[in-house]
Amino acid sequence: MTTLPEFKQAPHKLLVIPGPIEVSDEVLYANARPSNSHVAPDFVQVFGDCIRRFVISTAGQPFLISGSGTLGWDQVAANLIQPGENALVLHTGYFGDSFQDCLETYGAKVDQIKADIGGVVSQEAIESALKSKKYRLLTFTHVDTSTAVLSDAKAIAETVRRVSPDTLVILDGVCSVASEELRMDAWGIDVVLTASQKGLGVPPGLSILVASPKAIKARVFESRTAPVGSYYASWKKWLPIMKAYESGKAAYFATPPVNLVYAYHASLTRITKEAPSLEERFKLHRAASKEVKDTAAELGLKQLPLDPAYAATGMTALYFPNGVAATDVLPKLSANGIIAAGGLHAAIKEKYFRIGHMGITVVDGQRGDIQVITKALKDVFAKL
Repeated sequence: MTTLPEFKQAPHKLLVIPGPIEVSDEVLYANARPSNSHVAPDFVQVFGDCIRRFVISTAGQPFLISGSGTLGWDQVAANLIQPGENALVLHTGYFGDSFQDCLETYGAKVDQIKADIGGVVSQEAIESALKSKKYRLLTFTHVDTSTAVLSDAKAIAETVRRVSPDTLVILDGVCSVASEELRMDAWGIDVVLTASQKGLGVPPGLSILVASPKAIKARVFESRTAPVGSYYASWKKWLPIMKAYESGKAAYFATPPVNLVYAYHASLTRITKEAPSLEERFKLHRAASKEVKDTAAELGLKQLPLDPAYAATGMTALYFPNGVAATDVLPKLSANGIIAAGGLHAAIKEKYFRIGHMGITVVDGQRGDIQVITKALKDVFAKL
């Protein structure tokens, strides 16, 4: 697919919430192509390529389904755990509660280990919980968008494999895939779920999940005593569809988001086949994160994460100074050309704000987005 060289999206304020994020002209143009059949030969090729080629090198099975990142939770809850089985949720913010709610909706018995606000769950606490009972799966949010806390995925998976190797490790990577380092197979992670609108740099609407061979084999074709608890989220329904398109053949269960798949393919091609490489993208995200966080520190702004070691590189969460509210800051940032996000964590919602810096905003330095962000922060907070 060729991008028209004269195509350029309309001028707009810079979107720097932690998702949806800015998308490139190429991706936006791909999304705006004429409507096409989901069984057309060119779409079959594009969709198959998206399934075969994920941003993470893995032997796992991708599922690309119309829906938000939340659909990934439903897929996990419907396919990988049965009513009455135990699940362990690591809580580092708003999305730990949401994942628990989803699992309980499907009948799972859920225990939660809750970190302090801005903190992470210790490996000692995880080990103790895993020794206390048999858990079918453990879930954690790699980057919780409500707190900007980055959990140590490698260490968590190592602890689970050592203490309870039959427990499936489920990583919610909605706010981390393509912006934070992630090695699914090497680290022993069984499921990575994400969505199109954050680090992948695509408009919202595509639920993207990869399941390890172990996860697929263990719960889809073996050892189930109860039926899958969802029709739309059932891997028994979707697996033949993914396999068909992957092999170059059309199949049907539910209509895929055709235009969005073209947009995803455009972004995926750029991430996996063009410069910068994925490893270079990680370095660029770390550098951009440092620039934003250093600017915030110079302005006297305190980060939400309690330790820089577990602060996300794709976003930053900052407390307002004493006596300052969102209404004092967000409109002024907007007047300076950037759209930032308010707080999300219920306990401190009015006390902080959030900035996303991932995807095209980071990897295309010619855009100058990071400099726009830091200048806006300086202009606003210098006058408060």
